[in-house]
Amino acid sequence: MHILSVNGGLRASCRFCIYNIVIFVYNIGMAYEIYIKKGKERDVIDGHPWVYANEVAQINGKDKNGSLATVYTYDGKYIGKGFVNHASKILVRIFIRDQRSDVDEIIAERIHEANMLRKDLGYDNCYRAVFAEADNLPALVADKYGDYLSVQILSLGMYLHKNAVVNALVKEFAPKGIYERSDVAVRQKEGLPEQTGVLYGEVPQWIEICENGLKMLVDVYNGQKTGYFLDQKENRFAVRRYAKGDVLDCFCNSGGFSLNCALSAQSVTALDASERALDNVRRNAQLNGMDNITTVCGDAFEALRDYCKQGRQFDCVILDPPAFTKSADTVNDALRGYADINALGMRCVKNGGYLVTCSCSHHVSAQAFEKMLYGVAKRSKRRVKCVEIRSQAPDHPALLSADETRYLKFYVLHITDGQ
Repeated sequence: MHILSVNGGLRASCRFCIYNIVIFVYNIGMAYEIYIKKGKERDVIDGHPWVYANEVAQINGKDKNGSLATVYTYDGKYIGKGFVNHASKILVRIFIRDQRSDVDEIIAERIHEANMLRKDLGYDNCYRAVFAEADNLPALVADKYGDYLSVQILSLGMYLHKNAVVNALVKEFAPKGIYERSDVAVRQKEGLPEQTGVLYGEVPQWIEICENGLKMLVDVYNGQKTGYFLDQKENRFAVRRYAKGDVLDCFCNSGGFSLNCALSAQSVTALDASERALDNVRRNAQLNGMDNITTVCGDAFEALRDYCKQGRQFDCVILDPPAFTKSADTVNDALRGYADINALGMRCVKNGGYLVTCSCSHHVSAQAFEKMLYGVAKRSKRRVKCVEIRSQAPDHPALLSADETRYLKFYVLHITDGQ
């Protein structure tokens, strides 16, 4: 009886243990396994980091949004791992191609690798330290402004590892402070609220940086994106050679192009719809002892139309508008907008002058943008030569496997009268 009692007790104990194990596994979830539809896996295999929900054939397991999912081809071949989020059209953001799964360790390693690349490229005072998918860190952006960092965390998976991100940035850069600028509408697609604030140390509103030998004040609290557009810094330097006589800088923001042009031009008109931005232009001009920049507050389309009616022309016109589309569905509307602004800009260029025109809409391809420019040039009844084509600065690297990471188009056109 005693032996039977013991055996019975052991059986009961084992049943209790098994029950608890089952409950534990259920509570923590079983890691997602994602199988891509046949014929839809080639881009991901070749290195594209995104798996869209409509490309998925089967999902096994059950876990939380933002957790690590394993991605396979339709026939079960391993591709990689990434953050999963059913709230987003991008179901999985792949950033691991080997068998590792320690996300915090990988984040620290990738941040170090990203910064080593920038140092190797010669960057020091201000640069994009982390460029999201291009640096294998999904939807994480970190910009260095002197002794401070400004970051955006735009995916749920990365947000759940925010502490690891901050710790890795502190270890790598030893900054005086880190400020978060995750006040971006795209976070809503990830089920995240917009938010800003100090993540580490102390961060002043205004930070002085040195770009192309110029002093610039960056408003990290209110400036565009993380505070300033670093992707155009090499292009701003390059435009100095075209900035002679009178220059019109449309969509001037905080004056990056305006100040660079002011070094070689006789006069610069800095035009923007934001009085806050123009106040920053004036601050930066004063900081550099420049008195040949005039600020004008107004809509660029309307201002250019007024200049055309007045017959006013400039030796160089710069068009650096915000993205005209955030969706592939509205590309045609965006191209019409680009055609309109470039037609107006072309009319405002003196004979023998230059039109510097840009697009940061990644949905608008370089081919489509160039085709639009050709059409505008043809209708302008002027002779238009392309003298320079550039893209984003090297601290914003692009993946050859992901067109989305190569987004900035920068064209310099020489304009003369006659066909």
